[in-house]
Amino acid sequence: MSRSGLTHLDSRNRPTMVDVGTKEVTHRIAVAEAHVRLPRPVALALRKSGHRTKKGPVFDTAIVAGVMAAKRTHELIPFCHPLGLDNCTIEIEDKRGGDIVIRCEVSIHHRTGVEMEALTGASVAALTIYDMCKALSHDIEITGVRLLEKSGGKRDFKR
Repeated sequence: MSRSGLTHLDSRNRPTMVDVGTKEVTHRIAVAEAHVRLPRPVALALRKSGHRTKKGPVFDTAIVAGVMAAKRTHELIPFCHPLGLDNCTIEIEDKRGGDIVIRCEVSIHHRTGVEMEALTGASVAALTIYDMCKALSHDIEITGVRLLEKSGGKRDFKR
């Protein structure tokens, strides 16, 4: 660990991957969420179409994209360990007022946590919804990307 206490810096404050080789294997779970805020006309059009656009089924495509992203997090975020996830689920809820809530839960039996995988899955699912709806409006917002909970490591966390 670095002098600053940051885990991805070595004793000389240079970037490094954390060595998890001596950590205990435990069942680790992380849950993250993201929100997509649609303008009212877009939300109504999307709901009326059964959540489909010319590009296809929006929510189904976002679920597939989010799971694929969670599985490839190590290719996107420097120093994330490549992990064979035990499970990844994405739930998408269409709330009133044009708010879509995406929840990504990831689990693994490993020496390192899966917070980044859950956050990446939720984020890419949100980006996919944006991409599939942007022809209706560019006034779509992605907000509230955050970790909701994690367990199985040194410290559990629950928001």
